Amino acid sequence: MPARKDPDASTSVPSFYGAELRFKREAAGLTLEQLAEGSFRGISFLSQIERGERRMPLDLARHADQRLGTDGFFERRCEDVAKARNTGHPLYFLEVPELEKQATSLEEWHPDIFPGLLQTEEYFRGLARYMGPLTPPEKVEERVRGRMARAELWRRADRPTYWGIVTEGAVRDTPLPPAVMAKQLEHVLDLVRAMQSVLQVVPQTIPWHPLKHGMVKLMTFADAPPLVWTESDFDGHIIDYPSTVKEYRSRYDLLRAIALPPDVSLSLIEEAARTYKHEAQQGD
Repeated sequence: MPARKDPDASTSVPSFYGAELRFKREAAGLTLEQLAEGSFRGISFLSQIERGERRMPLDLARHADQRLGTDGFFERRCEDVAKARNTGHPLYFLEVPELEKQATSLEEWHPDIFPGLLQTEEYFRGLARYMGPLTPPEKVEERVRGRMARAELWRRADRPTYWGIVTEGAVRDTPLPPAVMAKQLEHVLDLVRAMQSVLQVVPQTIPWHPLKHGMVKLMTFADAPPLVWTESDFDGHIIDYPSTVKEYRSRYDLLRAIALPPDVSLSLIEEAARTYKHEAQQGD
């Protein structure tokens, strides 16, 4: 059997903490399977973290500290990395932009709003202010910068393929001004067509479906198993268990089947954009 090749912990932050995780795990006499017990993570994901191929998410850092008795070491390191990167993203979300860059395909569903990668600056700023009216302006702008930085993904030649699904409510029911919504919808139309991507709308006449509550992002990779990202208002999780990923895939495919066809969906968005634009002009 060939000797195991240890990762060079000096090459990157993920490599350093991955090597430290493996050192602490082996010192505790735990296998990857044993460390994974009780977490949201599978063995392959933990192995990739130990090799420095994935960043350590906050929920796993807390789990590792508890199982390995490391007195908050890994959780504090996650917080330190968040401060150093100053991305404008919540701590639990830090790994997602990196995964989006590595992905070969992205498929998203959001029940209330347009997904972050499709948002304009004005749209996200309006949402941030509406949902967090007490948030300091400088914090809002930090989040806006982080959100817009993610959209740089679409400028890359090796960008992932994209398929999105939203509700008709995201198109028509909004607290934002008509001018902001007109620009948002026009941006979505331009982006989807320029990238030859797909966006579908679930009509308001559909009362129920398997992904009614909560957003979902499915990600595939050239050299790693697929992942699912789910998010609520103040938390999020990366899921890599094959059976759970398969279930999300099945539900997403069912949702895709009941949504309006892509061309009909874009026509609906075009019509709504014209309406918002007219309302904005009437208000001037």
